[in-house]
Amino acid sequence: MSKEGNNWGRILIQLIVAGLAVLITGYLLPGVYVEDFWIGVLIAVVISLLNYTIKPILIILTIPITIVTLGLFLLVINALIILFAAEIIPGFVVEGFWWALLFSFILSIINAIFGVSLLDNDR
Repeated sequence: MSKEGNNWGRILIQLIVAGLAVLITGYLLPGVYVEDFWIGVLIAVVISLLNYTIKPILIILTIPITIVTLGLFLLVINALIILFAAEIIPGFVVEGFWWALLFSFILSIINAIFGVSLLDNDR
């Protein structure tokens, strides 16, 4: 298989894993509702796009408060991105800021666990 084909396969696997991570996180938290697996994949895609487009702007605009809080304000930015995603994706409901913050935190942990297992399979 060509290197380009291998990249598409890797992207597809990452999307499936991210969708599962979103679905699992939504299942674990009573304040978060994810309709189904495909909505989970859509959530993963939208959050990724928001992280690449809007998050850098928010980080630049909030540098002073991020420095004062020793980086903890980045968690607030993550929660705001989750809340924005919930507003634009039907089938994804987050019942407030604290649920968004917890969702972001748990999703990061699950993605780290899945990411490590994917890296181990690449070797």
